This record gives sequence, C-alpha cells and structure tokens, in this order.
Amino acid sequence: MTIPEIFEKNVSRWPGQEALIATQRGRDVPVTYAELKAASDHFAARLTAQQIGPKSPVLVFVPMSIELYVALLGIFRVGATAVFLDPSSGMRHINACCKKLPPAALVSVLALRCLCPFVSGLRKIPLVFAPPGVSCDEHSILPLKMPAPDAPALITFTSGSTGEPKAAVRSHRFLISQHAALKNSIALEQGERDLTTLPVFVLANLASGVTSILPDAKTSRPGSVNAKRLARQNRRLLPTRSGGSPAFYQRLLEEPSSLTGLKKIYTGGAPVFPSLLQNLQRTLPDAKIVAVYGSTEAEPIAHIGCDEISDDDWKAMREGKGLLAGPTIPEIRLRILADQWGFPISSSEPLTAGKIGEILVSGDHVLKGYLHGQGNEETKVLIDGDTWHRTGDAGYLDDAGRLWLLGRCSAKVEDPRGILYPFAVECVAMCFPFVRRAAFVVLESKRILVIESDGSAGDHSGLADALTWAGVEEVRKLKSLPVDARHNAKINYPRLMNLLR
Repeated sequence: MTIPEIFEKNVSRWPGQEALIATQRGRDVPVTYAELKAASDHFAARLTAQQIGPKSPVLVFVPMSIELYVALLGIFRVGATAVFLDPSSGMRHINACCKKLPPAALVSVLALRCLCPFVSGLRKIPLVFAPPGVSCDEHSILPLKMPAPDAPALITFTSGSTGEPKAAVRSHRFLISQHAALKNSIALEQGERDLTTLPVFVLANLASGVTSILPDAKTSRPGSVNAKRLARQNRRLLPTRSGGSPAFYQRLLEEPSSLTGLKKIYTGGAPVFPSLLQNLQRTLPDAKIVAVYGSTEAEPIAHIGCDEISDDDWKAMREGKGLLAGPTIPEIRLRILADQWGFPISSSEPLTAGKIGEILVSGDHVLKGYLHGQGNEETKVLIDGDTWHRTGDAGYLDDAGRLWLLGRCSAKVEDPRGILYPFAVECVAMCFPFVRRAAFVVLESKRILVIESDGSAGDHSGLADALTWAGVEEVRKLKSLPVDARHNAKINYPRLMNLLR
C-alpha cells in the first residue's frame, strides 16, 4: 500500500468532505477531497510533462499550506521523492544538501525562487515550479502508476549543526506504518476537525478522513503564534482536536478562548513537562490531554494522558525521578541499554527496571538508515538480526513497564559527585509556576540551574531548596533560553553554554 493508493480510496469514500481548511488573507478556504485530488493530479501531469517521475528528487520550499499538500500529493502521484531541508540553516547548508542529493526540480515560494541565481546549489536545479494552487481549468487524468512500497517518498535533512547534514529517507511503506501507529496512538476518527501545526499529522489526517485546519499562524515558529488570531479562527471553524509542540500550547494558554471546544490535545516533539499538562487540563477539564514522545526517526514511541498520571507519579516527577512518557505503543520495541552514547554499542543486554541507560527502538515505523548510509554508524545498531535506532535519549522503565525520560545522553552532567541527567533537575524546576524554561548544566565545575522566568512573582528560595539533593549551587536567570528552531521548546545546550561563558 502507498500514499497515492490510500488517498485515491479516500477520495472515493468522501469526495465532498473537507480535507483541508486554510485561512488566507482573512478568508477561510476549504478544499474537499475531490478538489485536492483534481489539483494534485493536475500538478502531477505538469511534473510528468517535464520528465519528473519515479525516484526523482523534488526539493520543496513551501510553508504549511494547501499548496504544500497539493505539491506533495502530486509528487507522490508520479512516484517522485519530496525533499525537505531547513532554509534557516543558511546557504552553506542548502548547498551541502543539494550536493549530497542533486534535485531534479524545485517547488518554492517566490522569495526563495528569487535567490536561485545567487545560491550555487539552487542555481543548478534544472526545473523550478511555483507552489501549485487548487484552481485549474482542466482535470488531468493519469494512469495510476503506483510507486513501489519501498520507493522513497520523503527525504528530510538534519541541520548539520554537529557536522555534515544527513538525510532521513522515508519510504511509502514507512509512512504507511507510521500512519497506522499514529492512528491508534492519537485516536484519529473520521469526521473530526484537527487544528494541527505538525505536517506529518496532516498526512495521517488525510489517510483517516479527518479535516485538517491549518492554523492562521506562522507554524515554523510555534512559540510566537498570535493566540488572539487563533482564537478568532477557532470560533469560526470549531476544531475538535489539536496537535502541536509544547511551545504552541504555552502560547494558546495565554488566550484560553483559542482552546475552546477542543476535546483532544496531543502535544509532543519536545519535552512535555507536568505544568503544561496540568494547565491544559485545568483549562479544558473535560478534554483528553496527551503527551506524545517520539523522534524524527521514530514517531511515535510512547504516550500518556494527563488523566493516567497518578498522584504518586506527579510526586515522583517533582522529586527528581524524571519525566513520565508512559507505556510504549504496541507497534514499537524498546530497550534500555547501558549509556554508551558517542561510542559503539559494546553490550546489547537490556537493563532491568529502574536502571538508567540510553533508549533504543525498533519497528516498522523506525528509520532503518540514512541516505548513502551517512550517520548510520552513530545511531544504527544490529541486534539479533534487527536494526535498532539509538535515540540519544536517556531513561528507564519502571516496574509497570512505563518509560521515564531523563534528557539527552550528551547533556548529562558527570563530575566528582556522580552522574545526573538534565530532566531529573529540570522537571522539578518546571513544577514551579514562575519557571517558563529551565536547563541544568555544569560551568567551571559548578552545578547551575538556568531558568527563564515568566515574569510573575515566585518563591525562588523554594526552588533552590527543592534542588539541594541535586547539588545545585546557583540558580541563574536569563531573559530567554536558546531553543530549537523547529518546535521552539528543546533547550539548545551548546548555545546556552556559549551564552553563560
């Protein structure tokens, strides 16, 4: 089964149902399954006319929009491969990615198309397309030549901040497996209306008969969205569920009417600390609030609802036991091995419950390798004949088999007092209402907690007292802590250390 096959079936089932709704220049624009098919078929015909076909890499620079999904479905329709990279990483990154995988075509917004003559990697691309719209004067009927299940459908490049960028290759089989895992984990039901900032969730929605409402916001910066504008969109379009990063919901909580009517909220892509779950549940007492844990190479891995967390669990998180991620999903296998991050795996013997180590996962929706194998040696390991992915995260399983997270293996603090992982400390700090973000580091042999305050009054001495067990010698405040560009929620520890020095 491939994405075009599933989409074709769904068009037959629900031709008049709204597939996507976007707000453009203050006007809500709905697109039905039938209209989306007609537009994507038309774009597929244009690609075919230019000899773009199976496995042709097509670089896509289009923000989350109706046009993005018209382009994606058209690319999938002809068996080509959609390639994504982050233009905010700079021209050197773009050139490196284009050299590693020369695109056969570019689909891009005007601003980047204007840069093509000045960027060597883009200048060499032979074909350039504007983002395809849904208005076309003719309907294109193409013979349905399905790509092979193992043909590449999506390729995304890492930022390359720690070296050469590597490319994650997702086949159609992988995406279908991911859809199956997501459908169960986030309880997708036909006819729902989903306000989502996560592009992969839109693909899952299209496969499940869920209408995707694209936020009236710049989704590339979820921590800076205009909550009042989203509240107005919410009142008009009445979404029943939502998916996004923790930073997105932190913003929406500033304007609670932006959450009105939501029955399900799924948040992930970054650590989901207890305070956010509790604040969302207080705002929407009858809604299902769920934290989802996963990674680029394996999404999802585990999840837990706020209503499934016991008083003892909340207490454990406040006392430094880490961040509860919940039970792993049935579609994935997970092992905790001794923390060997940065070195080849020397022992694949799983640790017993309660023992902290690095998290490895395997399954049909876990990425088996990268383009040309670059990066495999760091994160892929063969155990009992199966390929396992090293997430780079530390954690442990409790006696009930639930996963607890302790942060990045590379961010652990190791000094004469012992080993301490960041989430053990940060999770405690994040239970204080005045702490917006927190990071635990060692600077010049001193254990320091760095916090970003929300500006409200708070008992800072109480925070220090709560962390005496961790040997925190100083609580330092910064106006803002550096975070990742994609989700605006993960602490960028290397950048933070540069700021502190």
